[in-house]
Order: sequence, then structure tokens, then C-alpha cells
Amino acid sequence: MGKRILVVDDAAFMRMMIKDILNKNGYEVVGEAENGAKAVEKYRELSPDLVIMDITMPEVDGITAVREIKKLDANSKIIMCSAMGQQAMVIESIQAGARDFIVKPFQADRVVEAVRKAIG
Repeated sequence: MGKRILVVDDAAFMRMMIKDILNKNGYEVVGEAENGAKAVEKYRELSPDLVIMDITMPEVDGITAVREIKKLDANSKIIMCSAMGQQAMVIESIQAGARDFIVKPFQADRVVEAVRKAIG
């Protein structure tokens, strides 16, 4: 049984790309969300093994969502994924509780490597 992953990104094509990479590598995408508010809702509902979270999204951004999920589950595992490789955001994400950071555009093997590091 593959590890269960929640994919959060406001761009449907990004969610599809990430889902495709994960499925090909034996992971199961149990849910998707297009903003941070829905991410927290889905996390509560699905209890995934890992969340791959975009930073810049409408309504609630990824960093705020990470903080909310960490309040729900201190052991949650989250990988940030964003086109903005700005150092401040990377640092803020890690301080909020993210395990790793993937910069877009990413290579499939970088996504898989981050996922394996986070959940094996």
C-alpha cells in the first residue's frame, strides 16, 4: 500500500503533474486542494501521510496553512513547493514546520527524493 499524499496548489495542471509523478512512483494521492483553507479541511478529513503545499494561493497561503495543520497534528509532514525560491519564504516555511522545499519548475526526481526523505 502506497503512502497517502494530499496535493495542494491553486493551479490544476500543477496538481495533475505532481499527482502523475507520485502515482508513477507508487504513492497514492488521496486528495487535492486549491487553497490553504481547503488544505486544512482536507487534512482534517483525510489524515494523509504527507502534504505537498504550494505557497502562493488565494484565500489562505501555504505558510498559514502549514501553521494550521501543525496545530491539528504536530507530527504532520509537509513539503513546500513554490516558484518563488525567495530565501525568506523558504526560511519562513521551514520555521512554520515544513520538512523540505521544492522550487518550481521542478524535476520529477527532485519531487520523489523529497517525498522519500519525508516519509520513506
